[in-house]
Amino acid sequence: MACGELLLSLRGRLNSMAAGAVLKVTAHDAAAPIDLPAWCRLTGHRLLTAKHPEYLIQRKEP
Repeated sequence: MACGELLLSLRGRLNSMAAGAVLKVTAHDAAAPIDLPAWCRLTGHRLLTAKHPEYLIQRKEP
């Protein structure tokens, strides 16, 4: 999945999760190491680990 599609999918999945829940993401897209941290900063979700291709993202508190 390309990064644009991934970010849209992440939005939907994280919005359906409880605040504080953690989502494990495996992203093989070459832009993921740049795009995922930037997306987390913009949306307020917390990037717990970023070891390409695996990322842990914690859903923001309301």
